[in-house]
Amino acid sequence: MRAPSPSLAQVVAHDRRPLPGDPQDARRYVNLWTEPEALGGEEVRAFVLILRTRGCYWADIKGCTMCGYARDTLGRSATEEEIAQQVRSALRSYRDEPYVKIYTSGSFFDSREVPSRARREVARAFRGRARRLLVESLPEFLSEEELRDLREEFSGEVEVALGLESTQEEVLRHAVGKGEHVTHYLEGAALLRRAGVHPKAYLLLKPPYLTEREAIEDTVESVRRAAEHFETLSINPVHIQGGTVTEHLFRRGLYRPPWLWSLKEVLERARPALPSSVRLVSFPTSGGNQRGVHNCGRCDADLLRAVQEASLRQDLEPLQGVPHCSCRAVWEWQSRLEASAPEV
Repeated sequence: MRAPSPSLAQVVAHDRRPLPGDPQDARRYVNLWTEPEALGGEEVRAFVLILRTRGCYWADIKGCTMCGYARDTLGRSATEEEIAQQVRSALRSYRDEPYVKIYTSGSFFDSREVPSRARREVARAFRGRARRLLVESLPEFLSEEELRDLREEFSGEVEVALGLESTQEEVLRHAVGKGEHVTHYLEGAALLRRAGVHPKAYLLLKPPYLTEREAIEDTVESVRRAAEHFETLSINPVHIQGGTVTEHLFRRGLYRPPWLWSLKEVLERARPALPSSVRLVSFPTSGGNQRGVHNCGRCDADLLRAVQEASLRQDLEPLQGVPHCSCRAVWEWQSRLEASAPEV
């Protein structure tokens, strides 16, 4: 891994957050959609809602190298009523999907993003209608009291996702740009388990400054190490977002999003080593596009379908049935070329 310039993240992050939004902006959620998921071995539809909140505080300090979600935030803290209005508006599109995912472009348990009373109101909105509620957080905002309150307001299962990204300290700190140590995420997972909450981890495939082969090995090792701490591990290949270090490098020809062949290898190598109780999934964002995980364009759709099917079924068979494509030789050649390049 080649070390980045220490100031690049701060330079790219300048003016990343929008100006404070007016009350009308604050009543509109960012986006919502439904997507395939699995729950208790059953394939279901998940309802996904992105609330417009203040967003992640770390984006103001430094920001992660691949994350541009600050651009979708309110630019200030949202009030309890503003968040409640966003949820009420979103509920018009809710069709009792059993799996509900609530995102805030940051941490659901950071009171600057979602006040405590608003968190409970979000949970109550889906009480008795959804079977599982997923939210995200940095580990520093987790507490047994807040987790207990959320569980009391929601009648089903609660799942909390942590953006672990990598279990290699050097990668986490210098390539991803996180502010916490690996141990903070593992301790957060233990707290979630004690609170009766399902812990999930996001693992990043190919943050900047890693070669394709280094990225594969980092993710495979991260899956191995994280497996004993989390119930679900989600492999998230980097996709290029605006206002990020990865976009800065991408526009200069210094970074390519990961190959789908790399994602396939990670899943095929990591899955057999996991206990059956741990789910390994990947639902890539912008898959098949130049700014997301992709191959040559001819085989992308087949591979993406296989990745989704393998994730939903927890079965590698769909990946093994993907037709051969000549671009695999290019991927292999590039990996060998990067490995032979001298360190600078």
